[in-house]
Amino acid sequence: MIDVKEHFYEDDPLSGHPDVRTRLRDASYFFLGNGHIQAAVQIAPAGEGTATGLLIMNPESFGKKREALTMDSRRGLEKTLIRIVSGEKVSTAHSKNLKAEWVDKHRIPAVRLRWHTQDFQIKEIFYCPDFSQPLLVREVWIKNLKGRGTRVCIQTGVLRTSLERELFLGPGKEEKVFFSYKLGHSGKKILIDSIPEALWSQKAVHRWNEVSSSFGSPLLDHYFNASRFQLVAAVSKSGKVDGGIWQYNREWVRDQAMIAQALSMSGSFEIARRILKRLFEEFVTEKGDTIDSSEKRDKDEVELDQNGVLLDSLKNYVLWSGDHDLAKEIWKKIVAAAEFPLSKVFRHQPSGLLANKREFWERHQAHGIEKGMELVHQLFTSIGLASAAMLARLISRQEEACRWEKEALRIRRAMLNDRRFGLVTSQGFIKRRNIDGSVQESIEPMPEARLPAGVPLALPGIHLLNPDSSTALPIATGFISPRSSLALKTLANLECLWNQAWDGGGYGRYHFSSEPDSPGPWAFPSLFIARAYLESGDLKKVWRVLRWMNTLPGARAGSWFEFYGTRLSPPFPQVGITPWTWAEMLILLVHHLIGIRPEAACLRIRPRLLPGIKRIQSSFRLRGGRINLEIKRVRDASLAGFRSNGTIKQSSEREARFSYPEKELWIEASLP
Repeated sequence: MIDVKEHFYEDDPLSGHPDVRTRLRDASYFFLGNGHIQAAVQIAPAGEGTATGLLIMNPESFGKKREALTMDSRRGLEKTLIRIVSGEKVSTAHSKNLKAEWVDKHRIPAVRLRWHTQDFQIKEIFYCPDFSQPLLVREVWIKNLKGRGTRVCIQTGVLRTSLERELFLGPGKEEKVFFSYKLGHSGKKILIDSIPEALWSQKAVHRWNEVSSSFGSPLLDHYFNASRFQLVAAVSKSGKVDGGIWQYNREWVRDQAMIAQALSMSGSFEIARRILKRLFEEFVTEKGDTIDSSEKRDKDEVELDQNGVLLDSLKNYVLWSGDHDLAKEIWKKIVAAAEFPLSKVFRHQPSGLLANKREFWERHQAHGIEKGMELVHQLFTSIGLASAAMLARLISRQEEACRWEKEALRIRRAMLNDRRFGLVTSQGFIKRRNIDGSVQESIEPMPEARLPAGVPLALPGIHLLNPDSSTALPIATGFISPRSSLALKTLANLECLWNQAWDGGGYGRYHFSSEPDSPGPWAFPSLFIARAYLESGDLKKVWRVLRWMNTLPGARAGSWFEFYGTRLSPPFPQVGITPWTWAEMLILLVHHLIGIRPEAACLRIRPRLLPGIKRIQSSFRLRGGRINLEIKRVRDASLAGFRSNGTIKQSSEREARFSYPEKELWIEASLP
């Protein structure tokens, strides 16, 4: 049985400087990075912690927030502040006049802070100028508002190192200085210096500008750019990603596969490849089982959906990038990953479905999960086998392709149609059945769960498993028709997860009564449901999720905590930033909204426009070339359709299929 203590932590947020806390009131974190160095600009406007702190980490070495390389045990991030010294006055950024935002500095991602004093206007701009070295640059611009010239000293530092630059500013004049932050060779120390100028690489400029999109909505533009910028920043040069930054310090195949899928969709093919190759080589064993929470599990405790998620992510990478070589390089591990869930040990003989004692959200036997069939385990195993079959055909492995297609269809039919054991009832999809065919409606924890007093699962009463946000995934993935009665019943049933034990909005990941942590809304499961609603056509509920996310602490940066509720820390870790949320946001915007869907034989485009959006203009990498789209709304339905410089193989007013271009493809989609 899994020892629940693997997710118990000693980190007490009330111990030490306030900056060691992740959840500072109304705080946002802007993440920058290039694989070699990772940084977060902390904006804490409510007076808790340093108003503009700079956290720098080694992306190859996960750690708590208090372990950031710029965090002082006594003074927190105070040393990283910019101080403006003029005569006897010393000024720093103050929350009342502070503005922070993403900007396009030299056409690469940058964070800009603006603040002022009575005498000066100050801008601070942070960015990584290239992809080749562990370097962060900080520009400081200062403008003299006085009617006379004045001498100022600009001070900053890291831990025991202090730097200062003196400037003379004429009346109304503006000057700038540059500071560099470099990760030392050991990866455990930050070297800070004052430099005359910053040199950014044209290679970095080119890479960042290979993809662009304008949604005609400042909110969606912000979500798109913030997600793609920060998803790249979350990945180390070796392909590591912390499942929860400052929180778990562990890795999951499922999370990283979803991240690789979103990176493929947003043009970062090289980083997606790096993640996928590492996952197959290091996180898939020779027998095909996968790692979760950085651990290898017993058969009853493996996350049976992970293999399918990984195979589907690889398929999407290959279709977007055209890179068939990766599938050839890791073919033995593809076979192992595809075959593992088909092992007899998981086969429920009466139905042929997969059974064990683990569920999608990682609750297990100690939490009361009985041996049975989990919806998402069947879903992603079927999807993954179909994806593996497609990859097999691309590299002329017909025998495996036929076997996996047959198995994918068998599991799909049993999941949807088996009257006794299928994962469907009159209310739509259900989460889980016991091996006797009964629905597991509730759980009861065992003493081994060691639950803290006060969490819902430890309280008296019934602890319900249904509904569960994961039941939206068959709709979001296109596994079933999104406008079928099954889809609509499922979505209607999920509505009780909105605001179920809190105010302000957001979906819980499942019924709060079975929560072994604290009740509260979760960002990326809310995006599962938003993706399903976008497919089903209920666009108002899509907007409801997106606007709710804009009310959350972190929205200014577009970086969201895993969930929003009271975290019992310790024994649980402080809540951190979950990179999977950025991936879900990009999948929603690129796959579902812009509608770019590469297939083996053709390119399918199925765009949508949310209410209030009249036009989307996008440019994306696709295989060896580029696809440029303009999506617009037309009042006259007779004008709806698609125009292109490429070959349109099939089209309707809602979608079209195109031959893959050799280089540049432009498409104009006019939607009714």
